[in-house]
Formats: sequence, structure tokens, C-alpha cells
Amino acid sequence: MDYAKMRAIAEELMAYAEHLEGAWTVEIGPSGPFLAMTSPSKRHEGAARRIRNQLNAQLPTAHPGYVCANGPEIEHPAIGRMRRPDAVVIPEAVLDEEGLAVDATQVLAVIEIVSPSNPGNDYGEKLAEYATMGIAHYMIVDPRTGTIQVHSDPCKDRYQHKDPYIFGDSVPFGPWTVETSDFRRYGKAGNDTD
Repeated sequence: MDYAKMRAIAEELMAYAEHLEGAWTVEIGPSGPFLAMTSPSKRHEGAARRIRNQLNAQLPTAHPGYVCANGPEIEHPAIGRMRRPDAVVIPEAVLDEEGLAVDATQVLAVIEIVSPSNPGNDYGEKLAEYATMGIAHYMIVDPRTGTIQVHSDPCKDRYQHKDPYIFGDSVPFGPWTVETSDFRRYGKAGNDTD
């Protein structure tokens, strides 16, 4: 199926989701468009918020006119993919444009917070897709294990560099730094669950 048809189906699914209870997202993956209910835990959202806040404090100096936002979808029609990262670094102006998704060529970085229910997606499909899209920086934060991976230098469907970190580290992410001492693992003693 060509991307235009998949995109039309995705837009129909999003219109349908507006009438459903709960929060829904539409993505286009290897099998085509799909609708998924989103119910991220508090810890998932806490990590995403901390990263967005830190990057937004650094972006005016490093990349004026860019913001770190949750959503929107990013798309790459040539490879037939549309994804919704947990956070994305994009020009702020694109948030005022019409449409469902941002062209992946405008994306400087993506961040995914691993959910307990589908961890393989962030380490597998999305890792290859974001590299193929040419997105320079990809951070995977895993509250299950307290680990972080920073991927950079995309080439075809792979990133040429992968740097591992643990919660508590000061993590270089492209030209920025993310402090992770306040990140929380899922279900660990001494912390609230999820």
C-alpha cells in the first residue's frame, strides 16, 4: 500500500479515536496504520517531562527557534512510517502548521521512554526507523532497568554510535546534557509504584 493511502487511513483512525474514551494515538508501522490506546504511567510521564524541561532550557542557546515537545507525530513518506515519540526536538514554528505530522527532515532528536508493556518497539523497530529517517539523535530511557541509551550518527537503518548510561548520570545528548538523578525506575522500593 502506498504512503498516501496509509496516511488517509491514519487520518480516518484519528478522527474515529476522537469519539473514543481515553487517549489514543495513530502510527504507521511496518504493518501499516494502527490505533493504540496510550496510558503511560506517572513515572513514564515524569521522565518525559524532565527531559523536555531540560532541553527547552538549553535549546534557545544551542538551537534558537527549536523546542522539545511531546508529540506531534513525525513522518517519513519515502519509508512509509509515521511515529509519535514521547518527546521530539523540532522547530517551534511547525507546531502552528496545519496537518497531522512533522516531516522527519525537520527533527533534530527523538526521545522514547520505554513502557513495560512494549519494550521491544523502542529498541527494535523505532531504532531502525529513526535512523532511516535521518534523525541525528535518539535517546531511549528505560525505567524498567534504570538505563539510558543515546544513539547518534545515523547511516541507513542503523546508528553508528551507541552510548550507554544509568540513572543518575549526566547524559550528553547531541549538543545538550540531560541530568538524570531525579529519574525513577518502575516499581522500585523507596519510590511510588509506577
